Amino acid sequence: MREVLEKLAKGEISVEDAEKALKINFVENLASVARLDVGRENRRKVPEMIFAEGKTSDDLRNICTRMIDSTGRAIITRLSESQLRELRREFGSHRIQRPPHCTSIVIKREGYAEHHEGGRVGIITAGTVDLGIAEEAALIAGEMGCETFLEADAGVAGIHRLVEPLKRMIESDIDCLIVVAGREGALPTVVAGLVDVPLIAVPASSGYGFGGRGEAALMAMLQACSLGIAVVNIDSGIAAGVVAAQIANRIARARSRA
Repeated sequence: MREVLEKLAKGEISVEDAEKALKINFVENLASVARLDVGRENRRKVPEMIFAEGKTSDDLRNICTRMIDSTGRAIITRLSESQLRELRREFGSHRIQRPPHCTSIVIKREGYAEHHEGGRVGIITAGTVDLGIAEEAALIAGEMGCETFLEADAGVAGIHRLVEPLKRMIESDIDCLIVVAGREGALPTVVAGLVDVPLIAVPASSGYGFGGRGEAALMAMLQACSLGIAVVNIDSGIAAGVVAAQIANRIARARSRA
C-alpha cells in the first residue's frame, strides 16, 4: 500500500490506477488457509466475516488474529460451543460481544472506534425460537453502523401481539424492516400489508414435519401476495442484516443531505 501511495505522490500513476491497485492490495493472503478481504468495508460498507463452521481451532484462531491486527475487529459466524470457548480463552483480553441466542460473535481490540451511519433497522420475530436469527441480523446491522430495534414473539397465531411491536417500529421511524418467521411463514405477508418501508423476510428452520426446516416458510414468503417483500435464504440472519443495513444507511445519507 505504501508503494502505491508513494507512486501516486510522485505523479508516477494516476488516481484511477492507484484506486485499482489499492483494491487489489486489499485482498490479503493468510498462508494457504484463508484469503481475507480486509478492505471490503471500505469498498462496500460491508465488513469481512469469518465463517467458523468446519475450521480447526488453529485455523480459526490465526484468521481472527490476522483480522484483528488488520482492522481492529473480527466478526465470526456459525460458531460451535467448543470454538467459542477456545476464542474466549485466546482473546479474553479483547472485547467480545455475543448475543445470548445466536452463534455469532464480534471480537474487538481495545480502543476500536465504533462508527454510526445513521440507518435504523427494525427486526420482528414470529416466535422466541427465532431470536437467534434475529440477533444475528441485529449484530451485523449494528456493526455496519445502524441503530437496531428488535421485537420478539409477534407471530400471527395471536395477531393482537403484533400491534405494539409495529407501533414501536413506526415511532422509531425505521428505514428498513426484517421479519423472521418459521412454520408457515405468514408473518412477513401480514406485516408488509401494514407498513411503508422495505421489508426483508427471513424463513426460519423452526418448523417440523412436512415442509419443515424452513422449507414451507421459504415457499410461503416467495409466494407472498403483499408487495414490497424481499426474501433471503433459510436462517440467513447475516444476509438480511447486511441488505437491511445497506438500505437503511443509504436512506440515512440521503436524509443528512436533505
